[in-house]
Amino acid sequence: MSGMLLQNKNAVVYGGGGAIGGAVARAFARKGATVFLAGRTHARLDAVASEIAADGGAVETALVDVFDEAAVEDHAAAIAAKAGRIDIALNAVSVMHDQGTLLPEISLDEFLRPIDGFLRTLFITSKAVSRHMGGERGGVILTLSEPGAKLTIPGILGHGVSAAAKEAFSRLLAAELAPRNIRVVGIRPHAVVDAPSAGSYTADVFAPAAASGGQSVQEFLDGLAQGTLLKRLPTIDQIGETAAFLASDHAAAMTGTIVDLSAGTVTH
Repeated sequence: MSGMLLQNKNAVVYGGGGAIGGAVARAFARKGATVFLAGRTHARLDAVASEIAADGGAVETALVDVFDEAAVEDHAAAIAAKAGRIDIALNAVSVMHDQGTLLPEISLDEFLRPIDGFLRTLFITSKAVSRHMGGERGGVILTLSEPGAKLTIPGILGHGVSAAAKEAFSRLLAAELAPRNIRVVGIRPHAVVDAPSAGSYTADVFAPAAASGGQSVQEFLDGLAQGTLLKRLPTIDQIGETAAFLASDHAAAMTGTIVDLSAGTVTH
């Protein structure tokens, strides 16, 4: 079928029970991939898997703590042993972090939490899947960051540094893995307009900033949309569809770059 961009591909999605991870997993499955969902919450993984299966997709789930390097390595090896190899991987793991607290009030632990958390899981998962990719068939590792990587605004010290670090990691990893025919592409969405209603942890992340302005989270997101060129925010389905395209052979010339899905966020 013409729409089956990922036919015969094996894709693992870490954080596959989350809003973005689930959307990407559903898109991968719609495009023909066999999807392996990994995460720490059984009910959320099963909910995404049930949707994929009901739509005729091939999916498996596994409880995996992505902070446990040995567990991630064992899980990746088990997928490769069963499916033959891993073709695509995405780390959509969430790490709760602070946004809005300035330097005098933020603690060292709060500052470091997203930096250590996001980078630790990105390193662990990328290392594990890369062992089972490459060669003639190649492979694709997709990463996620945020506009904070480029913004110059107060109150996002830890968040902004972690976003910039994720993009640097993606770029440098692409250089290391290119000789093995493994592509690494980053995706930079802005705040995702329908993620909170889909159960994303970002509802809790944005709640303090929204409350400080006397707004609901949705009103806060509507305000963020006005800081984009298109005056709107991306949706989870748009992120999923873009990820599927980037993982496909149609994007085979792309690596070491960041795809901006922020609707043109105005940076300073």
